[in-house]
Amino acid sequence: MSKEPLEAMPDVLDASQLADVLHLSRGGAYNLLNKPNFPTLHVGGKKMVMKQALIDWMHRHTNASTNGREQ
Repeated sequence: MSKEPLEAMPDVLDASQLADVLHLSRGGAYNLLNKPNFPTLHVGGKKMVMKQALIDWMHRHTNASTNGREQ
């Protein structure tokens, strides 16, 4: 598993890179890429995610709250 920070990763991540970034198995990365609410990019037969879309998705799915309300 890579210890490369997300900032150093390419702008478009494949399943292996996504697994490295999120510390998941490759199967776990594919499970995420197959979720309907995940910003999956289909390039040929590959499932990928744009790095900025991943960051935005993580922000939207973080259990942070302000004054008792979800963001």
